[in-house]
Amino acid sequence: MATSNNRKKICMIVQERTVKGGIAAVIENYYGSRLEDDFDITYVESYCDGSKWKKLSKALGAYREFRCVLRTNRPDAVHVHSSFGPSFFRKMPIIIMAHNRKIPIINHIHGSALDELYTNAGSFKKCLVRKIYGYCTKIVVLSEEWKEKLSVIVPAERITVVSNYCKIYPEMAADTSLSERFNKRQILYLGRFDNLKGVVDIPAIADIVKKKFDDVRFVLGGTGETEPVIAEIERLGLQDTVILPGWITGDEKEKLLRESAIFLLPSHMEAMPMSILEAMGYALPIVSTEVGGIPQVVAKDVNGKLYAPQDASGMAQGIMDYLSSYEAYVFAAKKSLEIATEKYSFDAHIDKLEKIYDEVTG
Repeated sequence: MATSNNRKKICMIVQERTVKGGIAAVIENYYGSRLEDDFDITYVESYCDGSKWKKLSKALGAYREFRCVLRTNRPDAVHVHSSFGPSFFRKMPIIIMAHNRKIPIINHIHGSALDELYTNAGSFKKCLVRKIYGYCTKIVVLSEEWKEKLSVIVPAERITVVSNYCKIYPEMAADTSLSERFNKRQILYLGRFDNLKGVVDIPAIADIVKKKFDDVRFVLGGTGETEPVIAEIERLGLQDTVILPGWITGDEKEKLLRESAIFLLPSHMEAMPMSILEAMGYALPIVSTEVGGIPQVVAKDVNGKLYAPQDASGMAQGIMDYLSSYEAYVFAAKKSLEIATEKYSFDAHIDKLEKIYDEVTG
């Protein structure tokens, strides 16, 4: 590691801090961390929430700012946080500018929709993806599964797995906390409202669980395509059971994580969801699906229960199994915290990033 007087310069391409989503959640804890003590980090924001024109303006401003950084404070490496879909094209000019100046590029990919970007794309688009990814010195992915998938585009030796992380709250595994949460019977979902997250399946899950546990409550925190979910809630008459408080942050989010009994994520596609890791840090059992990097994080029938996407009856049964047995609930809750502590701490995540920075900067 370089001394504090000779820190390597890293330009990190990030989202605006107020953006709602997993990438922004990953980056948020970099600010003020030891990563900034060990390296000279410059942040360039290239994405924001809002209209397409607002997003375009943000991206164009980022290109201007990045060119300025290249001229006045040339970095030793560029760390790009990206996804698939539109994010690939937004980051492409930055990758090209860094490549043309022979600056090492770390492309940290957080997305899961590879089929749209590459697998099912035409030959021109595939060629473009291979070219841009080929400019990158290192590709960072969130799980071994995604390393295998990306290895059809980039040689496996240039792909490194850096899992997402979580903060650890050991007090949440105390007997009093577990007992209170178990008896509250609150099921929590946090994330976007879209087809890939499977959130529209939750009312059907809630309808089944409510038949056995009349006092159960589902809290779905997030924004996006809420209309289909609301329509299902109304169709099933679950207005008092399934609550949509909107996007949850800060103290309100922490309160929900501390009070809820189980974390539910019925995703149809995922990379490695920050929301599950966050819930594990609060000692929550997980009910989710066997997609993407989720089975890497959730040990089936150890700290959670995993089902096929859209298996509403299966996920409902998983929730009911936990709510029916305090012993099983406590076991899964403590295992969630144990796995999070051993494998997904923030310090371990930063160690891996700093090792990559050292490798690419020589």
